[in-house]
Amino acid sequence: MSPKVYGIVFALLTALFWGMYGPALQTSRVQGQSPFKPFVLIGVAYLVFGVLGGIIGIMGTKDNFHFAPQTIKWGFIAGSLGAFGALTLTLALFKSRAPDLVMPIVFGGATMVSVIIGLLMKKELLSAHPLQYVGTLAVIVGVILIQAYAAHGPAKPGAGHAPAATPAAAEPSGEGH
Repeated sequence: MSPKVYGIVFALLTALFWGMYGPALQTSRVQGQSPFKPFVLIGVAYLVFGVLGGIIGIMGTKDNFHFAPQTIKWGFIAGSLGAFGALTLTLALFKSRAPDLVMPIVFGGATMVSVIIGLLMKKELLSAHPLQYVGTLAVIVGVILIQAYAAHGPAKPGAGHAPAATPAAAEPSGEGH
């Protein structure tokens, strides 16, 4: 596989894992317990998989274990940002009255922040291609549309939604009951 294909495959896997992260985190909640109990285990998982994955990756590339100061500084900053993101996502999901809004806002927002920070670091924010701004607007509109028309479980009575027709095959026939 080419490096471009590897990049796409791993990006899709990241989207898959992070897309499942929110629902898994919501499922981890036990009524009456602190929402920070799952966060402790998230930290353990980050530690185990981050350290072991990093060591295996270094060994797989036959690199040494000497870390440049820039790697130490920015690696720790990146890890801290990831950990704070996991913490604030935990708070958002457990404190929100609309948890289905959280993940699209997180991923749409993260995309925009990543692009803006990248443009700022390159000092190209004001000289970005106009379609960059169109794309940013498309992300915002996309998050709104996804949530406006997403199925969030059965419609509530009187909510203006017609109940879905039940297929004949799904109707009980009285046999085997």
